[in-house]
Amino acid sequence: MNEPNNNIRKTVLYLLIFVIGGIVGAVVRDMISHLIRNQDKSGYVERHEGQNKYINPLLACDAAEDVIRNTDLIPFKEKIEQFLNTRMDKRLATKVGVYYRELNDGNWFSIGESEKFIPASMRKVPLMIALLKQAESDPALLGRQVTFDLSNDYNLNQNFKPSQTLLFGKKYAIKDLIYRMIVYSDNNAFTYLTKVVDPAQFDTVYSNLRLQNPGVLKDDEFLSVQTYESFFRILYNASYLTRDASQWALDVLSKSEFRTGLVAGVPQNVKVSHKFGEKSEGSDGAVQLHDCGIVYYPRHPYLLCVMTRGANFELLDDVIANISQITFTEVDRQHSNH
Repeated sequence: MNEPNNNIRKTVLYLLIFVIGGIVGAVVRDMISHLIRNQDKSGYVERHEGQNKYINPLLACDAAEDVIRNTDLIPFKEKIEQFLNTRMDKRLATKVGVYYRELNDGNWFSIGESEKFIPASMRKVPLMIALLKQAESDPALLGRQVTFDLSNDYNLNQNFKPSQTLLFGKKYAIKDLIYRMIVYSDNNAFTYLTKVVDPAQFDTVYSNLRLQNPGVLKDDEFLSVQTYESFFRILYNASYLTRDASQWALDVLSKSEFRTGLVAGVPQNVKVSHKFGEKSEGSDGAVQLHDCGIVYYPRHPYLLCVMTRGANFELLDDVIANISQITFTEVDRQHSNH
């Protein structure tokens, strides 16, 4: 007589176990999903000493699972993708690469990271780094006076020409040539300094970052946003050069004459240490314009690198400025809400 009741009780028990199991499973899945979303994709968390003007020296790298991470910004990659896919006229840029990274928290994303570009003037940053590294073993290098005697003018084909140029026969300190190469993007200073730098030291800068020196590559289009950003990170972390040299390099980069691109997308009072590069391809009339650097948002600086290819420099300039503005607006909105 009790068998039907026992069957009912067993059925109810099985249902309860099934429901509880489902709830527990959902909770566990949410916990795992939360951990995956918030863990550092690189498997480690950087520990920094603290912001000191342009740098925040790297102290150590700890395993991500052993460190309680601060709440990161919610990734806004899709907002930039939406701009590129729906709001931007495809005639403005035929190829775009974007890299974003929170420098103190490590959260990052990239778009078009497999796209390759011509570095052009972007090569001036690793050359500066190599010369500053060389000066560590040759302290007199930066103050050495040299006579500028290049017979060719390598600035002739630049679209964004330097406001100040070198005078033939005049003496300049190596440090002054580095300054002019970065601030004015002077190709003559760059060309002269390639004759001053120790080739082995220049190779070392690239090899330490697991990059190939462009001098040994046959294809001009080899640079991606995800490889180039490394140069700015080693300056910010003061992990390759001395702290004083890293500080000086980023200070010089903040004085760049190129005030459109990344700079146009942020308020005037926000410093940006950056380098742009331009290249006219010639055959089909296409050009390339890039701008990469550190935006010093108060207490939360971030690295933004945008590389583009399209019809003309003015249109590409606008694309970079728009991406910079979207990024700054989102960073500001999220930090304002915290």
